[in-house]
Amino acid sequence: MKPDSSILFAVLRTLSAIVLIFAVDLYFFQALKTITKKWSAKAKSRLYTLYWSHTAYAFLIFLINMIYPFQQWGYWSRIYGFSLVIIPLFCKLPALILLIVDDSIRSAKWIRQRIGESRSPHTQNSENPKPISRLRFLSLTGTTLAALPFSAMIYGMLKTGFDLKIRKVVLRFPNLPEGFDGFRFVQISDIHSGSFVHADYLKEAFQQVKSLNPDAIFFTGDLVNNTAEEAERFETTWSVLKAPMGVFSTLGNHDYGDYVVWPNEQEKAKNFESLLKVHEKAGWKLLRNEHHILKRNGDEIALLGVENWGASMRFPKKGDVNKAAEGLKPLPFKILLSHDPSHWDALILPHHSDIDLTLSGHTHGMQFGIEIPGFKWSPSKYFYKQWGGTYHIKNQILYVNRGLGFLGYPGRVGIRPELTEITLKKGDFYINEMS
Repeated sequence: MKPDSSILFAVLRTLSAIVLIFAVDLYFFQALKTITKKWSAKAKSRLYTLYWSHTAYAFLIFLINMIYPFQQWGYWSRIYGFSLVIIPLFCKLPALILLIVDDSIRSAKWIRQRIGESRSPHTQNSENPKPISRLRFLSLTGTTLAALPFSAMIYGMLKTGFDLKIRKVVLRFPNLPEGFDGFRFVQISDIHSGSFVHADYLKEAFQQVKSLNPDAIFFTGDLVNNTAEEAERFETTWSVLKAPMGVFSTLGNHDYGDYVVWPNEQEKAKNFESLLKVHEKAGWKLLRNEHHILKRNGDEIALLGVENWGASMRFPKKGDVNKAAEGLKPLPFKILLSHDPSHWDALILPHHSDIDLTLSGHTHGMQFGIEIPGFKWSPSKYFYKQWGGTYHIKNQILYVNRGLGFLGYPGRVGIRPELTEITLKKGDFYINEMS
């Protein structure tokens, strides 16, 4: 009987993770020994015990996950159990680069020294050339490089990950109907309810949405991480969101349950149906490749919502703008809700010039970066041409929301969670991203 391929894959993945962690920790430990050389034996023993205890903890977490998948863990252990493994590992990486460079230089010097002495037979102790020692300064620098991001990431978990920012954007279009001059809506994206232990943060965020008194609310996908049960826990919280013209939503890549190993397709389909009911019970109008006519002051515009469409092969391509526009009468202005911003560049710009404004999310700004007046940077830019804020080609605009929640790492460094208030104005084309 052949073993289940999914079990073999899980075993190999776990063993690979354990080997990687051990290799990184063993290498980094050499620097730790260098900078503690003059410490007392007792102090070194305590530090080394603490250091290797974390390695043992990491091994244990991965072994437990192999037997009891983390999707089935309690929320506290699921969110923070892996974080205490991944964060220290991630923070050691920049230090390792410096240490590897240092060791490469030392190795080259040692080899050159050995070759030189082998050519000089009268050199004393030529058979045992003195090794080149690692400089304490470089080891100290390396560990400092690890400590700085570690501190930042801990702060990001405790503070920045919940430091909600309301971004205000004014967009002016010449073809916007007069009745929609001054139309204000709030965009919310990437809630990832599975990353929250309780609803306090979500309730506070939704109260801020209510205080903005928008005409409409648009949610652009990823309500959950993996399963509908994550959202069902907060059933009463979702219904807090209300607006005179309605709350409209669409689906993100995480909403399909594709990142869970289901016992069968029926269970996966049942989970998806449960998620759809969450939107329905909340009073949100879920747009699955369909449209809705928004009416204001005697005028009309079109709101189209599509399922997830991502340019990357890793993500579903279920979105269909043509299907969403079926039966749509000619209207002067169209807004599209599409979770993944790569959809805009790949299909919307070349094939749908009548889409005036596209609203997306998905990237989270990778929950890490720098945003100061006049400058913004995130590793997201190396994966997505449009990763956060406003972009435009001619008179077509894309706005990428940085997300309300988080995924994987339970925090944010430099990229704050956001709610976006967008006001549409009639007039010459203009973009004002005020904050």
